[in-house]
Amino acid sequence: MKLEPLKIQHDLVAWLTVAGDKIRQSLTEELQVNTKSGRNDLVTNRDKEIERFYVNQIRTYYPEARIYGEEGLGDEINDLSGLIFFVDPIDGTMNFVKQKENFATMIGVYLDGEPIVGGILDVMAQRLVVGGPQTGVMLNGRPLSKRPSLDIKDGLIGVNSRMLSENINQVTDLIRLSSGARITGSAGVEFSQVIMGKQIGYISNLSPWDVAAGWAIASALNIEAHTIAGQRPSLLKREIIIAGIPTVWQNFAKLQS
Repeated sequence: MKLEPLKIQHDLVAWLTVAGDKIRQSLTEELQVNTKSGRNDLVTNRDKEIERFYVNQIRTYYPEARIYGEEGLGDEINDLSGLIFFVDPIDGTMNFVKQKENFATMIGVYLDGEPIVGGILDVMAQRLVVGGPQTGVMLNGRPLSKRPSLDIKDGLIGVNSRMLSENINQVTDLIRLSSGARITGSAGVEFSQVIMGKQIGYISNLSPWDVAAGWAIASALNIEAHTIAGQRPSLLKREIIIAGIPTVWQNFAKLQS
């Protein structure tokens, strides 16, 4: 299958920009809020509306592609063959509902399991990071460089709150080695912080649509993503992901032994 990564990147920028405008314009409107797996796992009518918008765009311009969306409006995905768009219409729905900030909308694109391009829009900050291994990475149209190597003591790490409070997989011990922890409740916002060089890592229990966009972008910037076993993200199930510059994984792995 012949792909044009720059064209896909251009399309992602256009779609994410439209979606961001739609979400911001809707903030004064009444939301329909429901729960999914529990009281802290929320979904709104806006999540479904934005995913439906993305699905329609992908079906129109990439009819050969499959879609793995958080709200289930795409396809059932059991393998990574072919072209797949991973869609998270509103990442950080709790923040969207409660804070009206610190949430993102994002799309990751993969071919046979390999990253092609990703895009993450911090909706309220209007900060768009987009790119991939073949296209380079842009922040609001400005190119970003590969992340330099740092000692773990010199950087901040984004982390899942439960993993930090309960020291799951020695995450609390890892944070003590760093400059400190940051918790936002949005994988997209956290990945963006790592991509922009404001944090050196991010650790959380993530679904495929949570990690796909960030990993696609980060793979162009000397930023790694591992499972606890040291493998690549499967992109097929929920799993703990350790993303960051190499020193983050190196120190995490030492603490597991």
